[in-house]
Amino acid sequence: MRILFIMLLAALALAGCSTTDSGGAGPAIERNAKWVMLPVMNHTDVPQAGLRAEAITEALLRSYGVSDLNRYPASLNQDTLFEPAERKVLAEADKWARSQGARYAIYGAVDEWRYKVGIDGEPAVGVALHIMDLQTNNVVWSGVGGKSGWSREALSAVAQKLIRQLLASAPIQ
Repeated sequence: MRILFIMLLAALALAGCSTTDSGGAGPAIERNAKWVMLPVMNHTDVPQAGLRAEAITEALLRSYGVSDLNRYPASLNQDTLFEPAERKVLAEADKWARSQGARYAIYGAVDEWRYKVGIDGEPAVGVALHIMDLQTNNVVWSGVGGKSGWSREALSAVAQKLIRQLLASAPIQ
């Protein structure tokens, strides 16, 4: 009995820390529709954290069967520490998405993307994602979460786990 208890504690410790919240069962989101990847804004002091989150999100969406997925033009990306112009970038990206005849747009923000300071230097990621139905102009799904890993774990691996966990809750069919 004692060994089972110790094994249970070890399993819980290995799970890492994460917190996520996402939209419940809403309308079905069609994976076969035309999708666009809009900017994931970088709210961190780490250059290109938004671009990294976009790349992971795009790859995971494709693994879920979203094959008609276009990325916004690189000229719309303003991932910089010195001149945040988020609303303008999102408005231009939204305009571009509608000109493409897309049904869904996915976008979001990165709020944490770093290795924590300390002896172990654990990776920590915080991400918010939204899927908008461009026909109705409604956000049909949102998810937000934070996750930290262990000192020998890659930051990108923690981000991938978190984004996968978030997207798994989206009613993509």
